[in-house]
Amino acid sequence: QVQLVESGGGLVQAGGSLRLSCAASGIILSINDMGWYRQAPGKRRELVAVIRSSGVTNYADSVKGRFTISRDHAKNTVYLQMNTLKPEDTAVYYCNTGPIFKLTWGQGTQVTVSS
Repeated sequence: QVQLVESGGGLVQAGGSLRLSCAASGIILSINDMGWYRQAPGKRRELVAVIRSSGVTNYADSVKGRFTISRDHAKNTVYLQMNTLKPEDTAVYYCNTGPIFKLTWGQGTQVTVSS
């Protein structure tokens, strides 16, 4: 059974940084294309970053230059480094396969950016 567990969220002031982690069991993340998604209140879930099994990364325009997706094969974990955070980055962040999700969603991790 595949399980995804996101962590690392919190409350941060605008301009600050956070690093999110997605630990997985039942799936080897490094051989899958993985993505970070977010869902703000009242909005649809959106894809913000993808890391392909090849290592190629892609980002939504809204986070390009500020967010970095990476992975650690040994820890079977995918990360999202978020810098220069803005209030509009406030959302629950999830990981899943990307750019098309195929797995059951985890509980997500809340990121709140205050102005």
